Amino acid sequence: MYISCKLLWHTLVERSMRKEDLQLAAGFTANLIANMGKNISMETLVRICETLHCGISDVIELEQDNK
Repeated sequence: MYISCKLLWHTLVERSMRKEDLQLAAGFTANLIANMGKNISMETLVRICETLHCGISDVIELEQDNK
């Protein structure tokens, strides 16, 4: 299993936000946004949820490996 950020991207679209908008609102670096699909910390997830005023289930989900 792995953590998928697909829900985050859908949430941004629903709110008419771009990744750059999230970056500015949360005070993230461009590198953090670019690497978010590969590696994301709990601290980063908390900041995203606080910035977007949403729950963790609005930004991530667990997905099965295709093995």
